[in-house]
Amino acid sequence: MTVRTRAEELAALDRAHLIHPLYHPKAQEGAIIFERGEDIYLWDVTGKRYIDALSGLWNVNVGHGRRELAEAAKRQMEQLAFCNSYTGFANPPAIELAARLARLAPGDLNAVFFTSGGAESNESAFKMARFFWNVQGRPGKYTIISRYDGYHGVSLAAMAATGMPNYWERFGELPPGFRHAVSPNPYRLGTTPEETARLALDSIEQIVQREGADTIAAVIVEPIQGAGGVIIPPPQYLKGLRELCDHHDILLIFDEVITGFCRTGNWFAGHTFGVQADIMSFAKGVTSGYIQLGGIIISERIRRVLAEQPVEVRWMHAYTYSAHPTACAVALANLDIMERERLWENAARVGAYLLRQLETLRDLPHVGDVRGLGMLARVELVQNPATKEPFPPQARVGDRVVVELRKRGVVTRNRADVLCFAPPLITTEQQVDELVGIVREAIQAVDAEL
Repeated sequence: MTVRTRAEELAALDRAHLIHPLYHPKAQEGAIIFERGEDIYLWDVTGKRYIDALSGLWNVNVGHGRRELAEAAKRQMEQLAFCNSYTGFANPPAIELAARLARLAPGDLNAVFFTSGGAESNESAFKMARFFWNVQGRPGKYTIISRYDGYHGVSLAAMAATGMPNYWERFGELPPGFRHAVSPNPYRLGTTPEETARLALDSIEQIVQREGADTIAAVIVEPIQGAGGVIIPPPQYLKGLRELCDHHDILLIFDEVITGFCRTGNWFAGHTFGVQADIMSFAKGVTSGYIQLGGIIISERIRRVLAEQPVEVRWMHAYTYSAHPTACAVALANLDIMERERLWENAARVGAYLLRQLETLRDLPHVGDVRGLGMLARVELVQNPATKEPFPPQARVGDRVVVELRKRGVVTRNRADVLCFAPPLITTEQQVDELVGIVREAIQAVDAEL
């Protein structure tokens, strides 16, 4: 009789009972079953160590195994694990966290609604924008503009905003009131930053002109597109977008689910680019992924409109776990770590070093675009770097490199032939050297097969 290992037993139970995000049983074959994490490393159930080159899922900003966060959850659970936070009730951690986020956020973003994650945050942002115009006698300002290649979640309205059509298929009609602008790729087009910014702004302006500004509630963008392949915009773009929205009386929503909480070298990407949105959605890094929490932060202009309504015209939007006391307590402890260790500074300094080291990969025959900002970076693999000719999709070069990385003890994600990197903000230069050395080996292994 064959005796199965613990890893084999867990894999069998996984196949039988667990439906994963983006599920397909074939894709789950040979899955890594993680059991432990410390610093920037993860260990699977067989004891193999991996560098976590994507901070879990862009979220483990302070690294793995921070006992301080576990203790914060324990203390809060022992005192008050959960309470109803609907209007008429509150709890100290939620109040303290809202005030602290208002202090850290750009400009006059100073009132917070809490959710359990990024998709809920963006759903809340859309409803907030539509409510804002509706109660001011402008219910026709309803449409949300987003970008192709932007990712905002896959609940129904968030899915409609997400500009990746493969997420739309086989789920019926999209909810109404969403339009998508193109995302110019400067590497492919060979355009200057100024030209790229103008193309990106023109694509939104065209929708506004076609639909009418009196129908547009808000524009939502990621300051840096994450799941779309770490698309870093030229600095002129977000400032131009702020001006466009102001000119047409349209709200601007920044989806900072990935870019928030020191990832770009500042507390928020709004600080990095010098632009304040009207609504900012957040999640992920607020607790470094140790427990589910997200939210939106709204400007004083929106807060006043919300507060001035008669009680029968209240904002009828709610989640059971909004302002969850345990999640908020963990977030407060997480912000303590970030402030004490000045992780925005480490993200800026080590992120610049990460980019310089990734740039050394350009001597490989199929490395094309290499870009980064803070602790976010991308390496694009192309058939011919001189002509920027991509590989045919069926070559699946990016997928193959990710497989080679896993063999060598690095986990990250790719968008087609773009390798994405977002290591924990505590990463050192020595760990960057280890990571980039393995990336070089993995690309060379695939190059040898091409």
